[in-house]
Amino acid sequence: MTANTVFQDLRKPMRQMFQAMWYIVCQKQGVSALGLQRIIGLGSYQTAWTWLHKLRTAMVRPGRDKLSGLVEVDETLIGGVHSGKRGRGSEGKELVLVAVEDKGSSIGRVRLTYIKDASAAVLIGAVQKMVDLGSTIRTDGWKGYSGLKEQGYSHTIVKHSEAQPGEDPTALVHRIASLLKRWLLGTHQGGHQFSHLHYYLDEFTFRFNRRTSSSRGKLFYRLVQQALQVEPAPLSTIKAHY
Repeated sequence: MTANTVFQDLRKPMRQMFQAMWYIVCQKQGVSALGLQRIIGLGSYQTAWTWLHKLRTAMVRPGRDKLSGLVEVDETLIGGVHSGKRGRGSEGKELVLVAVEDKGSSIGRVRLTYIKDASAAVLIGAVQKMVDLGSTIRTDGWKGYSGLKEQGYSHTIVKHSEAQPGEDPTALVHRIASLLKRWLLGTHQGGHQFSHLHYYLDEFTFRFNRRTSSSRGKLFYRLVQQALQVEPAPLSTIKAHY
């Protein structure tokens, strides 16, 4: 039953894994490996860390729908204030592309992904993985997005000079970025400094896109369901993004 799933080769009782999953979905702000180790009674921090990353791989549903409609896209730097050229930060900082569905009076779904730089090739490739063709992409005036129309998207550019005084041309993205940074610092004590940032982005996305759910049971069921759909994630495959 557990072969070819996240649960493959689990050396602890399944009951303990289910306890971990229930604890994870019940904590709205997420959990740290140290917290999971203490609550579930795991023997080592390494085991707790590995379990968390295994389950984060299950937070991305295979073949999940892409964003659609009006989608705002921009990059954000995790780890401090950007001091160099766009797409190039100092050591220890990570560049993340954020895409947010603009539903008018509310925020829809989000997608986040680590990117190595803000070049056109990287940005457009990332957008294609996150957003359906035919959607309208709203960005600031960064030249890296200039090829979106040629790829089948409508492209709306809001330059800083065109925004109202005090307005942010990509305010939705920056709102999500602010929530992400607070979550990383508050829940994971600066876990964004680790090279496995993409796993944390997957967890944040899973939680944010289900933020209105009032049923922890449904979230638990969804995580179990997806854990049975994804490939095994032994420690050797839990890789850094470098």
